[in-house]
Amino acid sequence: MIVFLLPSSGYDPTEAAVPWAALRDAGYDVRFATPDGRVALADQRLTDTGFSWLSPWLMTRRAELAAYRRLTEDPWFRAPLSYAEVDPVVLAGLFVPGGHAQGMRTLLEDTVAQRLFARVFLLGLPVGAVCHGVLLAARAKDPTTGRSVLHGRRTTALTSLLELTAWNLTRVWLGRYYRTYPATVQAEVTAALADPGHFLAGPPLPVRDTAAHPGRGFTVRDGNYVSARWPGDCHRLAADYLALVRSHRQAPAPSTTESGN
Repeated sequence: MIVFLLPSSGYDPTEAAVPWAALRDAGYDVRFATPDGRVALADQRLTDTGFSWLSPWLMTRRAELAAYRRLTEDPWFRAPLSYAEVDPVVLAGLFVPGGHAQGMRTLLEDTVAQRLFARVFLLGLPVGAVCHGVLLAARAKDPTTGRSVLHGRRTTALTSLLELTAWNLTRVWLGRYYRTYPATVQAEVTAALADPGHFLAGPPLPVRDTAAHPGRGFTVRDGNYVSARWPGDCHRLAADYLALVRSHRQAPAPSTTESGN
């Protein structure tokens, strides 16, 4: 069983649905967990409300929206576990989508979710995270050291360039919608690492990937952990996380690799 951790609201539909669809289509048992066991609500601005003239660039694309509709019809999505009900011992993996709406705080600041992530990560199970989801990894502490489980690992996440560009394009009418926290995701994640150079930002001008061209995306894998930056990396991330899950019981995890255009 692979569990997706979702907040009460505000997650990015692409970042949840594309990896979910890849796993489900490959025959894996995928469940969901939320803070209180209630159905999670996606960021409506990404599916319904839109961004005025920026909608063609920022909203969920048609193919990814179709995957999201499939996800919301899944019986396990409609009957999620609570974070506290997830038993790491029975898991085959854990995945954390991102999102920048304020509802994401119900996941990122939840101490039960942080401890769960740390336990699964330290057990060596396949773990994936994207965008703001990497903040949960940065905040998950190794109980033996008190440091983030990412200390000594390489990762990516939503870059400051992506986050601040989106914020500056929308802040006149959306305020701090694209700034979940005062510090950027990249700044907080980098502070949790053993070396600032362990944060890999990828190409400075990212190109959105597609199902037909997943290689346009960028991911970073380090052992049992794979991460990505934004929705535009999610087809690549889905393929890489699926490969990680498949290889988990077949061979030791390989050393750090980067993939991208």
